[in-house]
Amino acid sequence: MPANLTLDTLKAAVTAGDIDTVAVCLVDMQGRLMGKRFVAHHFLDAYDETHCCNYLLATDMEMYTVPDYESTSWAAGYGDYVMKPDLSTLRRLPWAPGTAMVMCDVLDHHTHEPVPHAPRSVLKRQVERAKAMGFDAMMATELEFFLFDETFSDLFDRGFPLPTPKARHNVDYSIWGTSADEPIMREIRNSLWAAGIPIECSKGEADAGQEEVNAKYSDAMDTSDMHAIIKLACKQIAQKHGASVTFMAKYDHRKAGSSSHIHQSLWQDGKPAFMDKADSHGMSALMKQYMAGQLAHAAEITYFLAPYVNSYKRFVVGMFAPTKAVWSCDNRTAGFRVCGMGSKAVRVECRIGGADLNPYLACAALLAAGLDGIDKKMELEPEMTGDMYGAEGVREIPNTLGAAAAALKGSAMLRAAFGDAVVDHYARAAEWELSEQNRVVTDWERQRGFDRA
Repeated sequence: MPANLTLDTLKAAVTAGDIDTVAVCLVDMQGRLMGKRFVAHHFLDAYDETHCCNYLLATDMEMYTVPDYESTSWAAGYGDYVMKPDLSTLRRLPWAPGTAMVMCDVLDHHTHEPVPHAPRSVLKRQVERAKAMGFDAMMATELEFFLFDETFSDLFDRGFPLPTPKARHNVDYSIWGTSADEPIMREIRNSLWAAGIPIECSKGEADAGQEEVNAKYSDAMDTSDMHAIIKLACKQIAQKHGASVTFMAKYDHRKAGSSSHIHQSLWQDGKPAFMDKADSHGMSALMKQYMAGQLAHAAEITYFLAPYVNSYKRFVVGMFAPTKAVWSCDNRTAGFRVCGMGSKAVRVECRIGGADLNPYLACAALLAAGLDGIDKKMELEPEMTGDMYGAEGVREIPNTLGAAAAALKGSAMLRAAFGDAVVDHYARAAEWELSEQNRVVTDWERQRGFDRA
């Protein structure tokens, strides 16, 4: 679904006094929207480009200036990037009075070429690769999160104690159980719809206070833009209501994790290319090759689906997060689930990703792996059935960030698809995350060893 403002309609809204602020946003390594809020009149005078510090694509979650990146450093002076507004993404933000927003591509300040490791650049390269092969990459993300009584500020000031879920018990699919959440969830759904994001539904998920928001499928770039904006809206709207949300993959080891399942299909000449009604599962040879590529490279792409130490706490038996990188039809225990068998909606759902993923990087990695399967005409392995948690001798999803980072760093496929510099950039991010975790003493360690060691 296209964004709901053009430059002309923005000008009219600014003249009428309906819009006075334009948020100009890039996507950082963590999938967050960073940028500037412009006075709308000034944006209209200078909408061609603006600038930002290039450290925005070389920091960790805490915005710390991480050493040893090739792209930028203190030695290089932390110069500028160009933020180039993509005017096709102009939209209103109904939950932010008088505000519009636009997504930006990130360009080199000197050459005006796309910055290769910028998340939108990484995905754009794979989308263009698919188009060169005759395909449009269509995707959808399901986004889960937890909704809490406390405000963000209160939790921060108290050192992030365990928060209080809005729902006090499992409200999965419960209309009654999610009633108390409706003032927030209704505003999320309707505000996003009014922002040009076609929200289909929300629902209670598999644990107390857990919610899921689903937007209609679209092309891979639009889906990723929508995903990033949905996260922003959920946080800002919860904040307005004196509440908070988290998109952590696992905020409490006793609770379910939050996922971001990614549904994927390729289209050709405006029609789904994954369907073959003559096949027993309704899957075309193309779809089988695409899935075979994702299975073959599952370990290599896991970092982009699970980018933090915490991400791997989600892969727990019996919690609906997969532990095996295998495929199955309509089976929620498999890492790759075939949905819509026998219909034009047949697609593959990757269930590995958590709500903490960067959608651009995750979609790019999945697309790169699938296209490699098509390039090499890979043969799809037999379907697995039954409970995948108990399956033995089958492909495992890496169960630590270290294992996923090693697979990323050694991936010839991703180096060919993304380029060495991009792979090394994100491998460095993984190394830093691990080093930060290794140096910190946790509450668990204190509780376990204080008087027992």
